[in-house]
Amino acid sequence: MTEPRYPRDLRGYGRNPPDPKWPDDARVAVQFVVNFEEGGENNILHGDRASEAFLSDVLGAQPWVGQRHPNIESMFEYGSRVGFWRLWRMFTERRMPVTVFGVATALKRNPDVVAAMHEAGWDIASHSLRWVEHKDMSEVEERDEIARTIDVHTEATGARPLGWYTGRSSINTLRLLMEAGGLRYLCDSYADDLPYWIKADGTEPHLVIPYTLDANDMRFVNPQGFGGGDEFFTYLKDSFDVLYAEGATSPKMMSIGLHCRVVGRPGRAAALMRFLDYIQKHERVWVPTRLAIAEHWHANLKHLAADAFDIG
Repeated sequence: MTEPRYPRDLRGYGRNPPDPKWPDDARVAVQFVVNFEEGGENNILHGDRASEAFLSDVLGAQPWVGQRHPNIESMFEYGSRVGFWRLWRMFTERRMPVTVFGVATALKRNPDVVAAMHEAGWDIASHSLRWVEHKDMSEVEERDEIARTIDVHTEATGARPLGWYTGRSSINTLRLLMEAGGLRYLCDSYADDLPYWIKADGTEPHLVIPYTLDANDMRFVNPQGFGGGDEFFTYLKDSFDVLYAEGATSPKMMSIGLHCRVVGRPGRAAALMRFLDYIQKHERVWVPTRLAIAEHWHANLKHLAADAFDIG
């Protein structure tokens, strides 16, 4: 009896990853993501059953069923009112582009922020319609959520999303996004230090640009995480140093995840500024958007799609 096919790729590139041939012979591509979720989080004002309980400075928060949580709401408001602009100035002054993972309803509620993203030339990828769990949605519900996300994102930003990161995803998310089509890259994976191709149910290969939850400011508000800015800086520096050294023979990508209400606080922002200044002292470092990485991969490493893994 034939065993059913195992729908996970545990091998990846193996001992010989491909040369990404980054522009200007870069040893590492350092990619920054600014998550913009403020105004799209769980809230009974948004039709949710309870308040948000994830990724805030109210450690150990629990959902308040049927109630608004004023402390958490105001922390999210700090992200859009103050934190975003601190990060925007930090990156624009250094002429470093970022990719935004933008929750569609949050973007729609803050056109000034969207205008600033466009002014800076940032890549605005989708972070779904609302910042809520998809694991409890049926396929029909999630498919509808994706379709509505595309409509709202297009209305809010003036363009259809070309990249996507759900984050609070289901096992069906990647397959449904491939089915929806029109995307240059997907990000719901943490599986590699390089982009890779996947397919499902006969779809054309799609590009995955993995994200990170370790080189991520969310660890400031996790029980096991960064106690202060020095720990954050050291972790980012150590990650960069290893990848930069490996890049002499095997270039890779470093992803860094940021949140306006988290690292946008001044005591944390200082550590991020130190890291930005640190990598600027190195030669052969490429700081692109995810869309730039995707376009580079489509143009130069499309041949790897022939070996795209079928996730089923």
